[in-house]
Amino acid sequence: MARRKDQDARRAELGEAAQRALLSRGLEGLRLKDVAAEAGVTPAAVLYYYGDLDELMYETFQQAIERFCRAREQAAEQEPDARLRLRDCIASGVATGPDDLLPRLLFEYWPRSLRDPRAAALDSALTERQVAVYYGILVLGEAQGHFRLADSPRLLASSLLAMEDGYQMEVLAGRRTRAEVIGALHAYARAVTGYDPGAA
Repeated sequence: MARRKDQDARRAELGEAAQRALLSRGLEGLRLKDVAAEAGVTPAAVLYYYGDLDELMYETFQQAIERFCRAREQAAEQEPDARLRLRDCIASGVATGPDDLLPRLLFEYWPRSLRDPRAAALDSALTERQVAVYYGILVLGEAQGHFRLADSPRLLASSLLAMEDGYQMEVLAGRRTRAEVIGALHAYARAVTGYDPGAA
C-alpha cells in the first residue's frame, strides 16, 4: 500500500513538472528531457512511470480537463436562479489573462486532437461537458420564466461555447481583456435569451 502511494505521488509530481515544462516550451518543442529536468529526475525515471512522453501528455491533458470542468460545473451550481448561473458560468469559462495556466494548458494541447484520436476524444469530452452546463442553465432559465430562447437550447449552448473558445485565444494571446470578452458573451446571451447576465 505504501509503495502504491509513493508511485501515485511520484506520478503526480511528474504530471506537475510536465505542465510547467509544457507551458514553458510549448507542446511541439517539448522533449522528455525537459520534463525530467523540471522534475529533477532522469529521463529514464519519467519513462519508468509513463512509458513515453505522449502518454504523460495525454494524462496531463486528461487531468487538466477534469479540473477545469469540475470547477466550472461547481461554479454553475452555486445559485438556484438560472440568471445568476449564466453569469457565473460565463465568468468561470474566461481566462483571467495570458498567464492563466489551466486554460493555457488546454489550448497548448488542443492541436494534437487534429491528428490523434485519443486526444480528439478528450477534446470532445471537454466540449460536451461544457455544452451540458450551458444547456442545463438555458433549460432551467426558460422553465423559471427568465429566458426567452431564440433557438434550441442545445444550439445556443454550443454557440455560447464556440464564441467563448474563440475569444479565449484572444485573451491568452493578450489581444483582448477578460472584461471585454465577458462583455461580448453577455451581449450574445442577451440577444438569444432576452436577459443580460451583466445585470445580475
